[in-house]
Amino acid sequence: MLKLELRSGRRLFAPAPAALLVGLLAGASAALATPWSNISSPSKGLTEVIGGPANGCIGGAETLSKTGPGYVSVRRYRNRYYGHPDLLSFIQDLGWAQQRSSGGLVMIGDLSQPRGGRMSSSHRSHQNGLDVDIWMTLVSSPAEASRLMDHRSDPQTMVAPGGRSVSGHWGTAQRTLIETAARHPRVDRIFVNPAIKRDLCQTAQGDRLWLRKIRPWQGHAAHFHVRLTCPPDSPQCSPQSPVPAGDGCGSELAWWFSDEARSPKKGSSKPTHASRPATPAACSAVLQAQARKPSSYAGDLLNHADGLLSGASGFIRRFPGNLIPDGFASRFDF
Repeated sequence: MLKLELRSGRRLFAPAPAALLVGLLAGASAALATPWSNISSPSKGLTEVIGGPANGCIGGAETLSKTGPGYVSVRRYRNRYYGHPDLLSFIQDLGWAQQRSSGGLVMIGDLSQPRGGRMSSSHRSHQNGLDVDIWMTLVSSPAEASRLMDHRSDPQTMVAPGGRSVSGHWGTAQRTLIETAARHPRVDRIFVNPAIKRDLCQTAQGDRLWLRKIRPWQGHAAHFHVRLTCPPDSPQCSPQSPVPAGDGCGSELAWWFSDEARSPKKGSSKPTHASRPATPAACSAVLQAQARKPSSYAGDLLNHADGLLSGASGFIRRFPGNLIPDGFASRFDF
């Protein structure tokens, strides 16, 4: 036990550091938990996207394989490797293109949870099976990807200190990867750091129509966030407003480097849980639906178990240098 002396003169007895850490993590987990995060398998039935990226779900989601031509799925202990078939096809297409262009593997991060829905950490979106995070650092093998993701919270940032330009880790391979993703017909938009958007605007040659899909957003310095359009088989999917016309390299991009954007006024409003719209009614049925038969998702469970072991071993190797696992990150990705 630790004895703490408060400024008021009162004494407080607290658990020892290890027990205190466990208590904090347990409290954080309870506070952030959502029923969607407790579901371990997709629902039975046909695949359907319901609602929008920040307020939706997915029924009958499909599972991304752990590896494939040109890609490797990482951080599988988070159990966020499910999506609509269009999303899995996009990832496979991007992997094939990467393999043909320069070799190396693309590291695929979070898709959605087994039935989508709100996550307990890291994302406000990724809820309806149409979003995926893709790391910009390329690797030579799944083993390298495992080492990289286990020993660092994130791969190398592609943005220089100050946030106004790209770093030395950014190069032709990253430009090609993002352009290839943006040219895919199913892609609606891609979120990147404003400095990365600026570089793409400055270096793009020939046809620049794909640049309109590249949307500047805070963060996204080590990964880019791909969002697909609503698929034809999902009438309950809620599309976003269309991306503005033009390449987005003018005043819209310049704003991100203005004093207003970089030094927001005190007291500026931030999104709160109270402002979150009601979950689509159809999602309640997805949440309560029967799970897919064990024979059809046994591979999913094995992959999830393997991911949990990988994540646990990585956390142990980082301890005590990083006391809080990445699943408890306080920042939320868009």
